Amino acid sequence: MNRQPVVALIGSTAVGKTALSLSIAENLNAEIISVDSRQVYRYMDIGTDKISQSFRHEIPHHMIDIVDPDEKFTVSDFAELASQAAKRIYTRGKVPLFVGGTPFYYNALFHASLNQDLPSDNNIREKYEALANSQGAELLHMRLSEVDPVTAGKLHKNDIQRVTRALEIWDLTGKAPSQIYNEGTKRDYGFDVLYIGLSRSREELFSRIAIRLEQEFNSGFPEEVEWLLDNGFDERFTPLKGLGYSELIDYHRGKITFDSALENSIARTKAFCRRQQTWFKKFEPAIWFNMSESNHEEEIINLAMNHINNNKEGDSPE
Repeated sequence: MNRQPVVALIGSTAVGKTALSLSIAENLNAEIISVDSRQVYRYMDIGTDKISQSFRHEIPHHMIDIVDPDEKFTVSDFAELASQAAKRIYTRGKVPLFVGGTPFYYNALFHASLNQDLPSDNNIREKYEALANSQGAELLHMRLSEVDPVTAGKLHKNDIQRVTRALEIWDLTGKAPSQIYNEGTKRDYGFDVLYIGLSRSREELFSRIAIRLEQEFNSGFPEEVEWLLDNGFDERFTPLKGLGYSELIDYHRGKITFDSALENSIARTKAFCRRQQTWFKKFEPAIWFNMSESNHEEEIINLAMNHINNNKEGDSPE
């Protein structure tokens, strides 16, 4: 198979991917494919830090506002739709630039994913989520270690969403998720990816996280969550359990103060940032740039252009 060269801009939240991606896209004649598990949901704009419509008119963005928050959207859905978007972009003579911070979306798209949708059951998921809330995330992770030590070894104990999903699959199929993956038919989308990673010092990243959340909390984020609740989108649905949204739902329900909601969101986002850094260290081939030392913009643009231009003799993915 002739593999189509693509560039993916990776890194943790608040590292500066969005601003740099616009400059890269302009120089590469590219369109951007968002690799963000929260930006696929409509009506969740401020809390997911979506790029504005004005910028989307200048540089087309894909995989944003795909489904409503109460709709099921799987990793397989993302991989299939994102690969289709990339093919359409190539057909129009442009380059797809993947940008975002969701590692398992990248894994599905670039590192061979299961070509099947696994079963789900909200009642089972809610059972495990309630167990984590009442007895702690560590207990849930220990339960997964008993039935699937391979998957448990890849997941942080505080990653309740994916630990719960793994246990849900076990309950419904009687098979460990790792076994299903090893036995399943894999889908190769035919891309040759170069990861360009952005990093910053821990101190600077945490400062940027706090500043961003303070701005969001004072610029319409609480009103966005209130609108979602008024329209029936609440904590029953996975997207509304995410960073910031969960805390603001508790605020609107009168469970915590506004200041506590902000402080809790900052703390959770910092913890998530640390997990992202751990996940992305495993990605390859990747070239990393410390944005605390310099913006490296020209170097990154040249690197991206060289990867595309030196490998574009192949046919586009089929």
